[in-house]
Amino acid sequence: MALALASIKKIYFVGIGGIGMSALARYFNYLGAQVLGYDKTETALTKKLVEEGMQIHYTEQADQIPTDIDLAVYTPAIPAKNSELQYFQAAATPLLKRSELLGLISRERRSIAVAGTHGKTSTSSILTHLLRTGGIDCTAFLGGIANNLGSNFVAGSSDWVVLEADEFDRSFLHLRPEIGIITSTDADHLDIYGEHTQLLDSFNEFAALCSKQLFLARGTELKLADLSAKVAYYSASQSADYQASRIRAQAPNFVFDAQLAERFWEDLNFSLPGRHNVENALAAIAVALELGVTEEQIRQGLRSFRGIWRRFEWVVKQPNKVFIDDYAHHPTELKAAIRTARSLFPNRKLVGIFQPHLFSRTRDFMDGFAAALDGLDQLYLLDIYPAREEPIEGIDSVALLARMQLSEKKLVSKAELLVELGQAPPALLLSLGAGDIGALVPKIAQEIYGKAE
Repeated sequence: MALALASIKKIYFVGIGGIGMSALARYFNYLGAQVLGYDKTETALTKKLVEEGMQIHYTEQADQIPTDIDLAVYTPAIPAKNSELQYFQAAATPLLKRSELLGLISRERRSIAVAGTHGKTSTSSILTHLLRTGGIDCTAFLGGIANNLGSNFVAGSSDWVVLEADEFDRSFLHLRPEIGIITSTDADHLDIYGEHTQLLDSFNEFAALCSKQLFLARGTELKLADLSAKVAYYSASQSADYQASRIRAQAPNFVFDAQLAERFWEDLNFSLPGRHNVENALAAIAVALELGVTEEQIRQGLRSFRGIWRRFEWVVKQPNKVFIDDYAHHPTELKAAIRTARSLFPNRKLVGIFQPHLFSRTRDFMDGFAAALDGLDQLYLLDIYPAREEPIEGIDSVALLARMQLSEKKLVSKAELLVELGQAPPALLLSLGAGDIGALVPKIAQEIYGKAE
């Protein structure tokens, strides 16, 4: 589609409240376009978008959509039966998927795309902070709210743009990055791909789209044929071009040494804990060095990075009360969050709350979820958050609970959870999940730990 983005004066988002969609909405709002949209649910994020000047409603009103929209955008999370999506599919208005629009932006700028089944939001947020700390005023489209920015979008004056490259429904194949990062290629989204091999094929295609430099986490299972880009590896545990060593927890931070191609730096102090986040930081450091950021600027950026909303976020941090919230929704991510909490507080009882996300993912990784959650000392398990899916027979939280070996485990409703926690507030609590468990977090902080709103 030949479409001049700068000429768009009025744009409409079907599903504007999604984290990726809202970043694009903010981009066009920044450019001065009139931004309108629909979402099913009013959230803190949609309220913020309205405060920023966008017009949003929460019931399908196809007959109320203005006729002079220049471009409509939708996300695959919108059901095909949505009347506003059907309106645009029948209308003459140009209609793009979110990923197609992001692809157009990547063609207009020098882009750095961060892909991977885990770690892409953290890595792209760390990278954005390091570049901006180093004087590179990049634009960024992030998959989470970076606390340093207070947003999932930031406008910059340089040619560089940082993009989170989503593998869901092969969206990232619309991008044309100059520099790419692949953080992981574990099996996920098997409801879309069917087999892990097909997901790997998609990552191989993404690697081939990177034109100059590709940074790969050691352990990714790619064939890497027909590449234009130079390839370098990074790892927090294996031999690599960019390799961390002497990783140690110094609560609340992690400290590590790093071999960075020909350089060796000691005692890098990173504010986002976890070995997995050290590895994410290595990828960001590698790109920052490639773009000329100095050692002093990188050290400063690692120390001053304030994290990302719902990525090992310290909700309550008091001497005897700690509540951490994490977006983990895959067994690998659960293990990483649980391991990190234990490394910071090895002598405390670790109590977890988990809300599984999607019936299909729970079915595909049932044993992996059970094994990961057995790493807790006590678990409160919520019902599965269905998102876009209909129930699957025999797949529910009762079945997951039965697979676990942990003795202290209980299936609870959201209301029951608050009562249970109120009876004995844990000294170390970790909430996990990608569904609406995020809306429970402030309630737990306020009602259980007395945190001011």
